[in-house]
Amino acid sequence: MTRNPLLAARDLTVTIAGLVVCRGLELAVAPGESWAILGRNGAGKTTLLHTLAGLRAPAAGTIELDGRALAGLPMRELARLRGVLAQDDSDAFSATVLETVLIGRHPYLSRWQWESADDVRIAREALDAADMTGTDARDVRTLSGGERRRVALAALLAQQPHLFLLDEPSSHLDMAHQLALLDRLVSVVRAESKALLMVVHDVNLALRYCDHALLLADGEAVAGPAPALLTAERLSRLYRVPLRALAGPRGDVFAPE
Repeated sequence: MTRNPLLAARDLTVTIAGLVVCRGLELAVAPGESWAILGRNGAGKTTLLHTLAGLRAPAAGTIELDGRALAGLPMRELARLRGVLAQDDSDAFSATVLETVLIGRHPYLSRWQWESADDVRIAREALDAADMTGTDARDVRTLSGGERRRVALAALLAQQPHLFLLDEPSSHLDMAHQLALLDRLVSVVRAESKALLMVVHDVNLALRYCDHALLLADGEAVAGPAPALLTAERLSRLYRVPLRALAGPRGDVFAPE
């Protein structure tokens, strides 16, 4: 039996402030797939991601999560199906690292229910995966930008959604943590038949971790397998910078000419 795509967009048009981000987009993200959204600054990558997450309405078209209309899903169920990592992390109030990560468990609790020992275990395991072991009691407002980003990713791991929607997940992270956390996310996606869609600026991270890509430029979106879309010719046109493919230990990498 064929399973529904975890995320499907049909004839999707997205606009912002009168500008067209994409028109008539057809997208199907299957279990086990990892997608990169690529484009120049201002192309509308975050706007498209927020629309696919249900945080803003499309101008036209429909979006489905696991075969069901996104617009009709109750908020609690929506939060169990998809997890969103915003581009920036901000904290208006004091909270410990553990309390912040436990927010990821809220979709599984009733209105007045406290977190269980199992929820705390899941949160601590997520902190371990984000290399934040031993920081449970720290105030999130005392963390560096990279540490705060790892806490945000830990909260997303603790949420355990079927679909990860990530806006620049590697921002503020050093190279070691970029690789470690993306390794972890992609391994979860593949092992547990989840899916991942991420806005990313580093085309080499997209090449390393994503099997599909969505390219945004001038109000048009092109989606498909990464090997067909992530080529020097296409990416040079997308970014308006001449790029050259170089042989790397895990396949091609791109560098400006």
